[in-house]
Amino acid sequence: MPGIVLVGAQWGDEGKGKATDLMGRDVDYVVKFNGGNNAGHTVVIAGQTYALHLLPSGILTPGVTPVIGNGVVVDLEVLFQELAALENRGIDISRLVLSSNAHLIPSYNRTMDKVTERFLGKRQIGTTGRGIGPTYADKMERVGLRVQDLFDSSILRQKVEGALMRKNHLLVKVYNRRAISVNEVVDELESFADQVRPLVADTALLLNKALDDGATVLFEGGQATMLDVDHGTYPFVTSSNATAGGACTGTGVGPKRIDRVVAVIKAYATRVGAGPFVTELDDADGERLRDVGHEYGVTTGRPRRCGWYDAPVARYAARINGVTDFVLTKLDVLTGWDRLPVCVAYDVGGTIHSDLPASQTDIHHARPVYEYLPGWDEEISRVRSFKQLPPNAQTYIKAIEEMSGARISVIGVGPSRDAIIQRHPLIP
Repeated sequence: MPGIVLVGAQWGDEGKGKATDLMGRDVDYVVKFNGGNNAGHTVVIAGQTYALHLLPSGILTPGVTPVIGNGVVVDLEVLFQELAALENRGIDISRLVLSSNAHLIPSYNRTMDKVTERFLGKRQIGTTGRGIGPTYADKMERVGLRVQDLFDSSILRQKVEGALMRKNHLLVKVYNRRAISVNEVVDELESFADQVRPLVADTALLLNKALDDGATVLFEGGQATMLDVDHGTYPFVTSSNATAGGACTGTGVGPKRIDRVVAVIKAYATRVGAGPFVTELDDADGERLRDVGHEYGVTTGRPRRCGWYDAPVARYAARINGVTDFVLTKLDVLTGWDRLPVCVAYDVGGTIHSDLPASQTDIHHARPVYEYLPGWDEEISRVRSFKQLPPNAQTYIKAIEEMSGARISVIGVGPSRDAIIQRHPLIP
């Protein structure tokens, strides 16, 4: 049985939660492998909207085991707030499993995230301020705190003391903030220990055994390709590997066990935070996309930057991730335009690039080269087969599919759970 990776193909907010929910009906495990509560998934079920930040989307699907892998950074307060909110709405949360090797977000890293971002002034990256970046930095500097440390008071205290030794100097002498007490941090973290203990497991062993036993495992990426710390628009990126390779390092499952890579991509493009965005619209069309598409961050509420479909980005995502299938979302948002621009290449100082330039400078100075496709006025939110779509909508799908490097297997035509058109199965 397959291991399937699901990633975002653009800058996040593509609708991965809905895609995970769709495939979750046919899988046994849904595993979050990177990121933290700096991103959100929105899933609409029977008219009810669920906004998830840290939890895998599979927690909403009966019979699926949701897993938080070792590559995730975990804010325990957020975790249990989310669990309580779902339980209050009748969702079974008892199946959640948490890796003992996942890193914890201590309160001091939320503080560091916020003061550091403010200190950057005009060079701000656009962080959510939730401590994600500083926690990944601690992980790489080997001063991080892991879930398993909650169960050894001596080790936990030693690690907190080691981390705060330098951070307190920065807070006091550079950022003019108060020093943080070791006791305060340790007491806060240990207050969660009894709640955490029943969730914890060796998730790498669990998932490999599940695959050995014929289970289907869906690996769910947070953030997206263009925010990947190695392959995105650096430095305006997240702090983890949001591409398909991150599924292996973030869970302890080897690459030979991955059978399919599904990338979710919007029928247009959005971005939150700073950084280059070649097709960005600072006009009425951009405002219209934002309003019709409800383009505001699930986690932050920030308005998203909006632009037209970017085929070079789609091809790049297909190549970097080894995409086998695209899930195209929010096609319905494009209803009502007379014509729809699609970016087919970049113009950098008169040189045309059909693929993403390797130089960040070139991307920053690039201008979109557009082709124009005819629009449609017909309502499509109730359409459930490709042939029932308006002819111009079919033309749009076929055209961007040819440009994007992989087949478009699923099309989202509305916010509800069943508002999809399935052209090809996502699970073999």
